[in-house]
Amino acid sequence: MSKRMVMGVFEAGTQQIGGTTSWSHPRSQNGDYRDIEYWIEMARMLDDAGFDFLFFAGGSFGYASLKGELSDVLVRAGMMFGLDGGYLIPALAAATQRLGFVVTTTTGSDHPVHTVRKYSTLDHITKGRIGWNIVTGASQNTMAQMLGHTEMVPHDQRYEAAAEYVELALKFWEAGNEDDVIVLDRERNVFADPEKIHRVDHDGTYYRSHGYHTQPPSPQRSPVLFQAGTSAVGRAFAARHAEAVFVQGTTLEQTAANVADIRRRTAEQGRDPQDIKLIVGVTVITAPTSAEAHRLRAEFEALQTDELAAHYYSGNTGLNLLEYDLDRPLKDQLPDDGMAGQMGVSNIERFYTRPDGSTPTVREILDDLKGKGTRGFPITGDPVEVADQLERLVDLTGLDGFMLEAVFNQASMRDFIELVVPELRRRGRLGPAPEGTTLRERLIGRGRHLSPDHYASRLREEQRQLV
Repeated sequence: MSKRMVMGVFEAGTQQIGGTTSWSHPRSQNGDYRDIEYWIEMARMLDDAGFDFLFFAGGSFGYASLKGELSDVLVRAGMMFGLDGGYLIPALAAATQRLGFVVTTTTGSDHPVHTVRKYSTLDHITKGRIGWNIVTGASQNTMAQMLGHTEMVPHDQRYEAAAEYVELALKFWEAGNEDDVIVLDRERNVFADPEKIHRVDHDGTYYRSHGYHTQPPSPQRSPVLFQAGTSAVGRAFAARHAEAVFVQGTTLEQTAANVADIRRRTAEQGRDPQDIKLIVGVTVITAPTSAEAHRLRAEFEALQTDELAAHYYSGNTGLNLLEYDLDRPLKDQLPDDGMAGQMGVSNIERFYTRPDGSTPTVREILDDLKGKGTRGFPITGDPVEVADQLERLVDLTGLDGFMLEAVFNQASMRDFIELVVPELRRRGRLGPAPEGTTLRERLIGRGRHLSPDHYASRLREEQRQLV
């Protein structure tokens, strides 16, 4: 029996994603992104096509910069001006029936209590169709400046703080109140039972919090936990906390290694490694004929420049590739520890080595970025060719599915839905999701709450013992 593919769409509340530009192409509607009808139309299209979720990246106050200053190149290309995807969700949920929504919130800005209230509310109003993409913060340097911090927190320390952040949030969601806290007894005039609300007391290394979660349990209690970093510390974080991981990988071999490592680490946490869904980004350009698809790919790539690629990569990693020797490997030009900074570690490490052991030069990295930016695998062809490549990715790496990173936004999504989705359905790769109305049931297939082997599922009983 063919493995069913998880299928989502990657967006960022902007007209551009992944460090590439396409808004000026005749097929693009990207400039309409400030109109809520643009997003409603997209969500309805994905809902009708049976997609599992719409994913919004972003979530921080940071922005891509060059030496701390706003890049004129990126401004002209439209690489700024993003909306906060979280505020779009109520309208999109009201316009759809089954589609899930994953919203990015960084652990580097708001206090965990803010995040708890936000996602409890979103889970209620979507009827359990919400996920939280946990990031420690993209564009960390500018985010630190915007929030008034004197320096950026080191990469590994951010993950250490993020672990405590997530655990505190889960204490409120999982242990803050009981399922039957809402009574609605009109005769006794009792809305809720105070005995069913439990105090949370937390004194940690990075956070302190004492009090009560004053929202009733939402359909999922905790949002579905996504995570996007695949550095070594990021993979360890994912194995403990995440239910779905946005895996980085530039080759089949690298992706397969990341998948295997995350599943191994998940098993070491006492969890079923198949309960964690591993997803990679794919930039699909398809058309009725292969020749037409490759023509569209060429038109897209013609819009990209060295300067645009370098400036965007700098905003993500802190490294301006144009300042390095273009004919030497980047890895050989970084400090002895292999790191030039504390940002975008996954996007630095992905260019260290190729499967054959060789190391790409800076010029080759720029060429790669011009072709796809920080997106995932580029796939181009007619419907059969695209389906073949998607199947190969799943079968050779152990991935569970994909996030479609559309080039011309809705036009590209429509092409994929009309041309590729029927072919994948014919092959048994897309079909009915597991029964249930929540995002967790749709993705994991084991009920609407966290799996029993996830550490947070035990927090409820542990917290009660402290009362």
